[in-house]
Amino acid sequence: MSDQKRVVVTGATGLIGRPLCAHLCERGYAVTIFSRSTDKARQTLPGMADYVAWQAEEHGAWERAIDGAHAVINLAGASLFSKRWTEKYKRVLWDSRVVGTRGLVNAMRAASARPAVFISGSAVGYYGARDDTVLPEEAAPGNDFLAKLCVAWEQEAFKAKQLGVRVATIRTGIVLDANEGALPLMKLPFTFFAGGYILPGTQWFPWIHIADEVGIILKTLDDADVRGPVNASAPHPQTNADFMRTLGRVMGRPAWVPVPGFALRLALGAFADSLTTGQRAIPENITEHGYTFKYPTSEAALRDLLG
Repeated sequence: MSDQKRVVVTGATGLIGRPLCAHLCERGYAVTIFSRSTDKARQTLPGMADYVAWQAEEHGAWERAIDGAHAVINLAGASLFSKRWTEKYKRVLWDSRVVGTRGLVNAMRAASARPAVFISGSAVGYYGARDDTVLPEEAAPGNDFLAKLCVAWEQEAFKAKQLGVRVATIRTGIVLDANEGALPLMKLPFTFFAGGYILPGTQWFPWIHIADEVGIILKTLDDADVRGPVNASAPHPQTNADFMRTLGRVMGRPAWVPVPGFALRLALGAFADSLTTGQRAIPENITEHGYTFKYPTSEAALRDLLG
C-alpha cells in the first residue's frame, strides 16, 4: 500500500470513527489510528495499518506518522453527552478539540510531505441558538459556549490551508445510531409509553443517520472540490416535536409527555440548552457537490435503525 492511500484518523473508536474506518479499509486505504489508548484501539478496530499513541497537545512527535499520508480525518473530542458541563469539563471539551486540532496542524507543518486533505470535526452548534432561520454553511456563528468552541475548533483546522492542504470542517448534527448516542436515550421513554418532545418543541432538531454521516465524510475525502464548512445534517430538518412524533409513530407509541427544560438542566447542566434550542441547518455544500442522502427523512432513518 503506497503512502498515497494512507489515511490518519483520530477519534477512530467513537460512534462515527468505527464505521468510517471500516469503510476506508473496504475502499483500500491503509488506516493509521491516532489514539490515547493504542491497546483499546487495537481491540476495537483490529487489522488497521498502524496505531499511534496520541494526545490532544499543541506539539508531539506525530509528523512522521502524518508525513506522506493522503488525508487526516480528525474526529477526536471529549463527549458532549457524558458529563455535566462544569467549568472544568468545558476546559476538557475545549482542549480535546481546539488544542488537539492545533497539534495536528503543527504536525502537518513539520512534515516533509503534507496531506492532500484535512477533514476536521465541528458541529451545527456553530450557529448557536436560532429560531426559524434557515442556516446554510455561510450563516454567521452564534455566541454561546458551544458556538464559540466550534468557531475556535474550525479556526485551528483552517490554518492548514496556509500549508497547501484542502480543508473541510464537518458540522455534524445529532447522529442517529441504533445502539449508541442520542437515539437509545430518546427512545427509552417511548418504550414505557412515556415519550414526548422537549419543550418548547418548536426548536429545530438537526439530525443525521450514521450512514449519511459516514457517507458525507467519504464524499469529502473523494471529491477535491469539497472544501470549507460542510453541514452534516439531513436535508429535511424538523422541529423537536415533529421528530419525536415520528419516533413515536415508528415505535407504535404515543408522544404525549413533554420534557421541561428545567428537568434537563438538573440532569445535564449547560448542555441542556443545546436540546431546548436548535438549528435549522441545511446541507447546502455537500448536496451542491452531488451527494445524495440515503435517509433524507426521519421516518426512513428511524425505520431503518429501529427495524
